[in-house]
Amino acid sequence: MIEKILNKFQEPLPESWHFYSPSLSPDSVTVCIDSQKINMETTKRKRKQMHTIGETDFENEPFPHIPFSAIVQDGQIDTVDEDTKDTSTGLQGDYQNIALLMFLYILQGIPLGLGGSVPMLLQSRSVSYKDQAIFSFVFWPFSIKLLWAPLVDALYFKWFGRRKTWLVPIQYLIGVFMIVLSGHVDSLVGKESSASVNIWTLTIIFFMLNFLAATQDIAVDGWALTMLSRRNVGWASTCNTVGQTAGYFLGNVLFLALESADFCNKYLRSEPKDVGVVTLSSFLYFWGIVFFITTTLVWLLKREADDPDADNEQGIVSTYKQLIRVIRLPSVISYAIIILTAKVGFSATDSLSGLKLIEAGMKKETLALFAVPMIPIQIILPLIISKFTAGPRPMSVFLKAMPFRLLLGLLYAGIVYMAFHVQESPGVFPVYFYIIILASYAIHQVALYSMFVAQMAFHAKISDPSIGGTYMTLLNTLANLGGNWPSTVALWVVEGLTVKSCEGGVGTCNSKEASEDTSEYPKHANRTCRY
Repeated sequence: MIEKILNKFQEPLPESWHFYSPSLSPDSVTVCIDSQKINMETTKRKRKQMHTIGETDFENEPFPHIPFSAIVQDGQIDTVDEDTKDTSTGLQGDYQNIALLMFLYILQGIPLGLGGSVPMLLQSRSVSYKDQAIFSFVFWPFSIKLLWAPLVDALYFKWFGRRKTWLVPIQYLIGVFMIVLSGHVDSLVGKESSASVNIWTLTIIFFMLNFLAATQDIAVDGWALTMLSRRNVGWASTCNTVGQTAGYFLGNVLFLALESADFCNKYLRSEPKDVGVVTLSSFLYFWGIVFFITTTLVWLLKREADDPDADNEQGIVSTYKQLIRVIRLPSVISYAIIILTAKVGFSATDSLSGLKLIEAGMKKETLALFAVPMIPIQIILPLIISKFTAGPRPMSVFLKAMPFRLLLGLLYAGIVYMAFHVQESPGVFPVYFYIIILASYAIHQVALYSMFVAQMAFHAKISDPSIGGTYMTLLNTLANLGGNWPSTVALWVVEGLTVKSCEGGVGTCNSKEASEDTSEYPKHANRTCRY
């Protein structure tokens, strides 16, 4: 059923129908399809023309419901032949643009990585899983950014640049936010001796930080459609994947390693100390300064070129109306149902496996370091997968990877179970157990990136640049929401579904004291909680 619906978006068309898609030259003409009538003009034009969503009769368009922009340039006809094709090939002319996009997505990944590291810090302080569920809302701005995306598309200063109007001040605000937060974060996460974890305040603050990052994402997604040439716009998904992965690594894995006193004393110091090389406070302060410097450079050195074809000026009301029309389309509704429910089967695996391993006694920095061998894989995978998603059916890769990811959920459940039973001493696991985790993680990354890159390529292919970032934001928002709501639910219900038994001591494993004992490995040496 899922494959049938997705194939309708991707089924090939007769050669006489020429679409605008990211893989075609802008010199080609595109049309909006009606299953009963195809209206194509084949005469030469004296000026450029634009066919936008607002000009389409959505109610009478049974399929495929996704309109495309039509462009006919001076003295050219609406067919793609050897005379009208773009003679440029490969990435020629786009190397600097791809590098800039990659860098902007790296910056975007920093607050995401920090947000992902906080749950591990909280787990080591034995907060409840319901508190973890509350904190998981910090990632929701990326799932609801559709609410303000039309504002980002419609409100701007033309002299400053449509995307830079939002990008520059937002990144300055992120820098200010990080610097101010650096002075208070230690007390919020309970690191100070007299402080306890203030989960609600911590959640609100990181929610606002990710709100700014999500707004930056809207601007960058929209800019990617005009910054890159039409033949290379599919590289936007690769920049997104690689850039966010690198940024997330810096804000999560690198931070957790350098924050750990044990790791730093073992690998980086000759004399042991009680703290790591960095703290959450100093890390936030450093990246706040980086945001200030790099944003200034982008502001002064990168000029945003006008693209009247993709940047069709619209008011706020008309943008929201267009968005509502798109949301009401039957095929979009069908696709939304698919991506909102597709990740339910592995939501618990993604959100709980790491926390459960920490609960079993594995150190958070050890768990984070499993991501280090994955860096080459995470960088190379999108480049390899993009070759398979560049064709007319990118979602076929998504469908093939999904069964493997579901099966991995069973494997991770077995790994979590083993973690409570195979320890050689408190917090020390046999080598073969680490190998199993590493191999499973590598396979998981292949399946995850196959689905992610395929989905991003599909969104870029069907997005109409006449409403820029809003169109891609709609699709990406649905994809993010489809991953976030199942994870929040899984965190919320896991305590009620967990069975614990206390062996060899006095007390109950359902108490907070017992939870603290098992995470640090018991104060009462003969007492163990089994799961």
